[in-house]
Amino acid sequence: MNLTTIKGIIDRRVLINYRVDPAVLLQLLPAPFRPQLIDGHGIAGICLIRLKSLHPRWLPALPGLSSENAAHRVAVEWEQAGQHRQGVYIPRRDTNSRLAVAVGGRLFPGVHHHARFDVDETDDKISISLQSDDRLVQVAVVGHIAAGLPADSIFASLEQASAFFEAGSIGYSATTERGRFDGLELRCRGWRVEALEIESLRSSFFDNANQFPPGTAKLDCALLMRNIRHEWHGEPELCCAVSTQVASQARLV
Repeated sequence: MNLTTIKGIIDRRVLINYRVDPAVLLQLLPAPFRPQLIDGHGIAGICLIRLKSLHPRWLPALPGLSSENAAHRVAVEWEQAGQHRQGVYIPRRDTNSRLAVAVGGRLFPGVHHHARFDVDETDDKISISLQSDDRLVQVAVVGHIAAGLPADSIFASLEQASAFFEAGSIGYSATTERGRFDGLELRCRGWRVEALEIESLRSSFFDNANQFPPGTAKLDCALLMRNIRHEWHGEPELCCAVSTQVASQARLV
């Protein structure tokens, strides 16, 4: 997929991060991906992002356009063209944009599912909930700005966490064809994050004991980004022979 560079503004981005037993993650990941480890743990989570002013780089921005989006993500590494690479695997994308649903997997990488989002936020507190039209995905989170990460986070500092997620700028999304993945790189201008303390959290993905037996997925930390200019750049399509490592996508939501 040859993607024209897309520019815009990340109006708000929440990264909810779990530390996960890597053996459990490996069962959910299709080849060629494997969990990227931090202190022996895998990292997976949910990105809740509001985008505005999206437009091809060669066209002016259209004011007033925005969309709420969610991506379930796993930090991964893999080999590609003889090189070791790191980024995220995205088994599921949800959005309130009918346009994104229509062009996802065609003009824009990744299949998108339509969902309803309810958002209430102030300068220091955020409440976001979503439910997909197919009722496979539900998320509800409430959090507020914090001075730092939780004491039990696997990241030693906010700076370490920020650097880890900034480095994972390349994402490969599941498509309708098993073994084929759409690639996308996020390039931010002036990357900066704040710590977000989670007050309450429900996730149909991570709360599913059939996917994550008790104790195998624990909330680690959450980060907040606001008002970040960015660009989306297409990455070469990644194709891989289907192997026994591939799990049904239905298990991922």
